[in-house]
Amino acid sequence: MRDVCIVGGGVAGLAASIFTARAGLDTLVVDGGESILARNASLENYPGFPNGIDARRYLQLSREQARNAGATFELGRVTSVEPIDSAIPSESRDAGETVGKTDLEDGFVLETEGGDPLEARRVIAASWSDSEYLVPLDVGRTQRGSKHYVAVDDAGRTAVDGVYAAGRIANEPHQTIVAAGHGAKVGLAVVHDSDANFYHDWVVPEGYFTGRGREVPPGCEEITEEERRERDERARKRMLEAFEEPLEERPTMHPSVERDED
Repeated sequence: MRDVCIVGGGVAGLAASIFTARAGLDTLVVDGGESILARNASLENYPGFPNGIDARRYLQLSREQARNAGATFELGRVTSVEPIDSAIPSESRDAGETVGKTDLEDGFVLETEGGDPLEARRVIAASWSDSEYLVPLDVGRTQRGSKHYVAVDDAGRTAVDGVYAAGRIANEPHQTIVAAGHGAKVGLAVVHDSDANFYHDWVVPEGYFTGRGREVPPGCEEITEEERRERDERARKRMLEAFEEPLEERPTMHPSVERDED
C-alpha cells in the first residue's frame, strides 16, 4: 500500500508530490496523460522567469523534480475511489460490532481503467476537470456549468478523512502559480496528517542550527559551503541543458477547435 496516491499529473499534483515524497512518504502519481497547461503557448506570469517559459518545458522540469524527490508515476485513468472494507468476521467480533464496518485508516482502493487496482492510505485529487471517480466517497461536489468542484477546508482536506483536493478541482483560481502553491499546501497537509515527523523542508548552511546548539529538525539539512557549491553547479548545468534547445512540441489546441478543423 502506498502512503499517498495523487490523481492527476498537472501542476497541483506535481507540487503536492514533491512535498510528500521529500517527506519520505511513498508517493504515486497517476497521470492521465496531459496537463491542461500543455495548451498554454507561453507561461508568462510565473515568478522566476522574467521573459516567460514554454509551458511544456515547465511541466517536464516539474516532473523531473518530482521523480528526483522520490515520487513514482503511472500512466492511466482512475475510475473510482472507495474505502478499503475492514469488515470484521462474525466469528471473531465482539458484541455490538458491526459486520462490514469500514475504517478509513485502512486506506482506499483506486480502480483504474484497464489496469490493476491501487491501494493508498491517502488520496489527493488533482485531476481537473475529472472528479467522477470521487462519487463513491461523497466528498461533496458542486456543479458549475459542465464542471464539478470539490469542497475543501483551508488545507485542502475534503469531508472524507484521508482524501484531499488540490488546484482547480478545489475551486482555486485558474493560474499556474496558484495551482502550484495550493498543491504544495495540500502536500504539507498530508505530511502533517501522516506519521511523518514535523517536516520543515529547508536546506541551510552548515552551523545554522548546530551552531546554536540545536538539533537539525526533521526534513531540514545543513550543508557545507563545498556541498552548496556542488549543488549549485549541478543545478545550473541541468538548467543550461534544459534550455539549450527549443522544444519541438507545439501547444495542444482546444478539442473544439480541432473538431472544427476536421
